[in-house]
Amino acid sequence: MRMLVLGAGLQGCAAAHNLLQHDTVEQVTLADLHPNRLPAFLQPCLGKRLRAVPLDASDFETVVSLMKGHDAALCALPYYFNEPMTRAAIDGGCHFCDLGGNTEIVFQQKKLHHAALARGVSVIPDCGLAPGMVNILAAEGIRRVDRARSVRIYVGGLPQHPEPPLNYQIVYSLEGALDYYTTPSWVLRNGKAVQVDALSGLESQEFPAPVGTLEAFHTGGGVSTMPFAFEGRIDTMEYKTLRYPGHVAIMRPIRELGLISNTPIPVKGQPVVPRDVFIAAVQPKLYKPEGRDLVALRVIVEGDKAGRATAVTFELLDYYDAALGISAMMRTTGYSLSLTALMQAGGVIASHGVHTPDEAVPFRTYVDGLARFGVRIEERA
Repeated sequence: MRMLVLGAGLQGCAAAHNLLQHDTVEQVTLADLHPNRLPAFLQPCLGKRLRAVPLDASDFETVVSLMKGHDAALCALPYYFNEPMTRAAIDGGCHFCDLGGNTEIVFQQKKLHHAALARGVSVIPDCGLAPGMVNILAAEGIRRVDRARSVRIYVGGLPQHPEPPLNYQIVYSLEGALDYYTTPSWVLRNGKAVQVDALSGLESQEFPAPVGTLEAFHTGGGVSTMPFAFEGRIDTMEYKTLRYPGHVAIMRPIRELGLISNTPIPVKGQPVVPRDVFIAAVQPKLYKPEGRDLVALRVIVEGDKAGRATAVTFELLDYYDAALGISAMMRTTGYSLSLTALMQAGGVIASHGVHTPDEAVPFRTYVDGLARFGVRIEERA
């Protein structure tokens, strides 16, 4: 198989590295505006089964041409590229998956279903951790009960050694994280899809030591299109982000004061975007390249089975890989993306058209594939 990875950021590099661990992959092409800035764990592979090429993703025809030489493309670019990259993959006859994160764009991609079907192309948006892994687990939990009544999803990328004031470090795009803090979250309430305010619904979740107590709150994007797919069929469905206690008490006033707004304001006669200033100010303090992270995940599906109340729970605690220098967020997100693409290219996912992970990705193959690389999902019933 010949695989194309678009974007050589944290997740794209992790996905490329994981692809190279599979003997069925003949070559991996990593395309980026700056293809020479690769991490140490990829350097030994360059010039062998890995090639890095320059690419401007806004050059649609060049992207289509690059797609044509590959069996599947993995998009780890910023989310606003996902729809045009989907069109490029369809034109190039190349299977496609992306990290997603923006539900409105997923609905745009869904409109390309018949075009993908006609080309014999599989397109799967939202293939990271959340959305992505959590959707696959939630769908499996729903299948295991006769009638699901509630689905609750909790995910967080956290530092192993938190430092005040936020007890947080950047584990992916800070701009993306701030989007989740400002975008309303779609949930199911009494079977109806409604929106709730981000940073609301604060509650506690207990995880095994050394993690302990975490706080959980609503954020946008993490559950993708599932509230719409299960509207009228499940009473309650929600997604919440996990952080160390006290995070919301700081971030909510920051948001309410307008400090992470995208609306320009005049400053000394010049228009300034508050979020740009906020990111410039805090990113150097939150970006800790030597910091070791962890990912905590819990998916709880409650319902009825054979006339009795039951619950299915999936849990994961994953940690920074010190041997390779690959973060837990890269492992859980990038490996999820690479595994999905391998299933597309290998014919394990045989359905063509545009489908979300909960619709298309086989649970057992996915979970076993992650476990091969130490990303282990535990089950409780």
